[in-house]
Amino acid sequence: MSKGIKTSSLGYPRIGKNREWKKLLEAYWAGKIDEQSFRSQMEDIQLQHLQTQQQAGIDLIPVGDFTFYDHVLDTAAMFGIVPARYGYKGGEIPLDLYFAMARGNAEAPACEMTKWFNTNYHYIVPEIGSLTPVLTANKPLAAYRFAKERAGIEGKPVIVGLYTFLKLSKGFPAADIAAVATRFLPLYVQLLQELQAEGVAWVQIDEPAIVTGLTAEDTALLQNIYSEIAAAVPGLNLMLQTYFEAAEPLEALLALPVQGLGLDFVHDGGKNLESVARLGWPQDKTLGAGILDGRNIWRADTDVKLELVAKLLTYVPQEQLILQPASSLLHVPVTVEGEVKLKAAVKNALAFANEKLAELVLIAAAANEGRERYAPELERSREVLAVFRALPERGREDVAEQVRALAQLPDHRSLPFAERVKVQQEKWRLPLLPTTTIGSFPQTVEVRQARLKWRKGVWNQERYDLFIERQIAEAITLQEELGLDVLVHGEFERTDMVEFFGEKLAGYLFTAGGWVQSYGSRCVKPPVIYADVAFIEPMTVKESVYAQSLTKLPVKGMLTGPVTILNWSFVRDDLSREAVAGQIALALRHEVSALEEAGIEMIQVDEPAIREGLPLKARDHEYYLNWAVKSFRTATNHVKDTTQVHTHMCYSEFNDMIGSISAMDADVISIETSRSHGELIVSFEEQEYDKGIGLGVYDIHSPRVPVVEEMTSAIERALRVLDVQQFWINPDCGLKTRGWEETTGALRNMVKAAVLVREQHGAVTR
Repeated sequence: MSKGIKTSSLGYPRIGKNREWKKLLEAYWAGKIDEQSFRSQMEDIQLQHLQTQQQAGIDLIPVGDFTFYDHVLDTAAMFGIVPARYGYKGGEIPLDLYFAMARGNAEAPACEMTKWFNTNYHYIVPEIGSLTPVLTANKPLAAYRFAKERAGIEGKPVIVGLYTFLKLSKGFPAADIAAVATRFLPLYVQLLQELQAEGVAWVQIDEPAIVTGLTAEDTALLQNIYSEIAAAVPGLNLMLQTYFEAAEPLEALLALPVQGLGLDFVHDGGKNLESVARLGWPQDKTLGAGILDGRNIWRADTDVKLELVAKLLTYVPQEQLILQPASSLLHVPVTVEGEVKLKAAVKNALAFANEKLAELVLIAAAANEGRERYAPELERSREVLAVFRALPERGREDVAEQVRALAQLPDHRSLPFAERVKVQQEKWRLPLLPTTTIGSFPQTVEVRQARLKWRKGVWNQERYDLFIERQIAEAITLQEELGLDVLVHGEFERTDMVEFFGEKLAGYLFTAGGWVQSYGSRCVKPPVIYADVAFIEPMTVKESVYAQSLTKLPVKGMLTGPVTILNWSFVRDDLSREAVAGQIALALRHEVSALEEAGIEMIQVDEPAIREGLPLKARDHEYYLNWAVKSFRTATNHVKDTTQVHTHMCYSEFNDMIGSISAMDADVISIETSRSHGELIVSFEEQEYDKGIGLGVYDIHSPRVPVVEEMTSAIERALRVLDVQQFWINPDCGLKTRGWEETTGALRNMVKAAVLVREQHGAVTR
C-alpha cells in the first residue's frame, strides 16, 4: 500500500460492463442454467470487478459489496431474517428461498421493496418482527477469502451497519430499536471477531442512516453498539462510513470508538468541511474523504478537488487521509470506453466508475507527489472541461426567456378540485370504483426485437408504426374484454419512461452502455441532461390519438413528470436541480397542451420518483417539496376544468408528504401499497385526502397472479379509511416487465374484485 494519502473504493457496479450479471440472473430464473453453473459464473464476474479496481491502483478494495440481488437482502439472509410465510426451517439460506424473498413465489408474496435513501436503487426491506436472528453465514469473510485466494487482494470487507440495518427494517415499533439491537449485536460481534481472526486490516461499516438525523436516543444507541464492538475486536480497524449528506453532529460521531470515519464532501452542502474546520480532526482517527461524486457521471474538476484535499490536509495528516468516492459506485455505469458515438466535447467530460477510479488515483498522486509531476494530466482535465462548458446549447436564451414569461402566469387550476370534480363526473360518467392500469403493458421479446430492427434501419418508419399500431389495437381490445373502465395505449413504443421523452427533447444525450441497476436484474440507462431542456415537437400525441380512435372508453395520455425525469436522469451539475426541473416542466406543459388540443382529456403525468428526491435532512424537505410541486403544476395547471389530470407514485413512504401530494392538485393519484402490505392506508386514518386516489391492489413486480379474494381484501381495507366515491382500482405500477399470461390473469381478477365490491356498495354511476 502506498505511503501518504491512500485511495479507497466504497463499492463497485455489480451489473458488469455488458450487463453480464443481469443476464446470468435471468438465465437462472428462467431455468436455463443450474445453481452450480450460476454460482461459478457469478464468481467470474466478481473476480473481474476486483481485478479492475486492483489494476486501477486503488489501495483499499471493497469486498462483500457484490451480491446476487441486493446487499440489504444479503444482510437479512445472513442473520436468518426470513418471514414465516416462506417456511424457512433454519440453516444457510437456499438460493431459491433468497430469490423468493426478493421476487415472491407461488406460495408467498415478495418482501417490500423501496428506495435506498434518495437514490433510484431499490432495496428489499427486512421484516424482523419477533424473529430471533442467527448467523447463517459470514458473507464478508467469504468475500475476503475469495479476493485473497483468487486475486491476491487484501480486501476491505463491507457490512451494512447494525444501526442502518434496523432503521431500514420493519416489523417492530421504532421506539423498540434499542431492544431489537440487543438481539443482533452479539451476531455482529461474532462476525467481526471472525474477520479479526482472519487477519483483516480494515472493515467498512456502512451507516448512511446516520445522515438522516440523530436524536439523543440514536446517539446513545450508536455509542452502545460501537463500544461493545470495539471492546470485542480491539485489533480490527473499523471505518464507520456515511454518505449522501452531512454527518451531524460530527462531534458525536468522532466520539465513537472506531478507527476511521467516512464523510461525504460532495452532497453535504459544505457542512462536513465546516465541521472538520470547527472541530479539528482527532489524532486517533483516519478520515475517509468522499471527494468524487459516486452518483453522477461528470468528470471531476481536478483543480477544485485538489484544493479540497489541500484544505483537508490542514486538519488531517497525510497518513490519516484516505480519498474515495462519496458513495458506492453502484449508482453509475461501468465505463465510458464504449461511448464511441458521442461527440468528443461531451464524451471527454464524462466519468463512469472506471474513470472515477482513475481520477481518484490521479488526485491522490498529485496531492502526495506534487501537482507539477502530473501537470500534463491536470492540464488535459482543464481543457476538456473548458470545451464542454462553452457549448452553446448549455446557455440558450430562448429557454431562459420562456422560463421568465411563465413566472408571470397563474400557478393553479382555474377551479378548485371540489368544483371541477363535479364537471368531470358529468363529463366522464365513470362507474363507482373505476378500474384502470398505470400505463405500460408487457414489453415482449417481439416488441423489443421490432424496436431494435427499426433502430438499426432494418425496418422503415412505416413498418414500425404499423407494428406499434397493431400492438395498441390488441391492447385496447383486451382491456375492453377485461372490463376496464379507463384504458391506456400500452406504451409499446417506449423503451423507458424517461429515455423516451429525453430522446424527443433538446438538451439530452444518450449513452450506449450507461446502464445502472434499479432493482434485482432490472437495469436502466438514464438519459443525460447536458444542456438546456426544451420542447421540440409533440411526443405522445400520435399513439394516444390512435388508441382513442379504437374505443368509446376514455384513453389516458401518458407522460412522465418533470421531477421524475430529473431524478431518473444524470443531471448537469452547473445548474440547480430546481432550475433544471423548471425547464423540463415547461417542455411538458407544451406536450400537455398538444394532447388536450388533440382531444385527449385524461392525462396522466407520472411522478414515481418525487419522494426519492426528498432531501435526507428534514430541515430541507419544505424547500424541495415546494419546487417539486411547482414543477408538476407548471406542467399541468393550464388544462380545462373537464380535463382530468392523473399522476402515479410508487415504492416510497408517503405518510409525511400527503399534504404536498394534495398540493400537486392532480385529480386522481395512484400509489403503490401492495408490497408494503397496505401500510400507507394508516396515514389516511390520520390525514384527510380529498381527491381521487387508487392504492395499488396487487404487486406487479412479482410474477404471481393474486386471487380475487386477496384483491377484494385490499380494496375493502382501503375503503375503511377512504370514501368509496374517490377510490380507483389499479395495479401498483406499470406492467412492462410482466408477461401477457400473468398480466391478463391478474387484471381479470382485479376487475372481478372491483365488481364484487361495487355490488356491496351499490353499482351506481359516479
